[in-house]
Amino acid sequence: MLVVAIVQLDPDLALPSYAHPGDAGLDLRAREDGVVAPAGGRLLMPTGISIAIPIGFAGLVLPRSGNALKHGLTVANAPGLIDSAYRGEIKVILLNTDPRSPFHIQRGDRIAQLVLQRVEEVRWTIVDSLDGDDRGGGFGHSGSA
Repeated sequence: MLVVAIVQLDPDLALPSYAHPGDAGLDLRAREDGVVAPAGGRLLMPTGISIAIPIGFAGLVLPRSGNALKHGLTVANAPGLIDSAYRGEIKVILLNTDPRSPFHIQRGDRIAQLVLQRVEEVRWTIVDSLDGDDRGGGFGHSGSA
């Protein structure tokens, strides 16, 4: 189990938690009450926490699938990346993709999920050519559906 230090900037707001045993994402909650994501618009929502992600890990902020399906609410820069050196309040850039209906956010609403993931640091090695075959193409060149 990964142990992560957390500062509860808003002591009345629930800490991020897993909805079910075995879930990968911890639900992040809205710190502000009565906020509206306008139709087709975006907003920056604070979560009331700051965390100390250990070196060798990163935080990925992802949309909640229920909000995306039912309301068109997503994370604008999904996945949002939190580096291990960041110590400020975690904030989520929410995007309302619904072209007609605003999305109302209440304090404590589950707005996104946080996944802590091990990441490797890269050290480049300059070579004259790459091993393996070049499959070519990319961007849809693997064939049709």
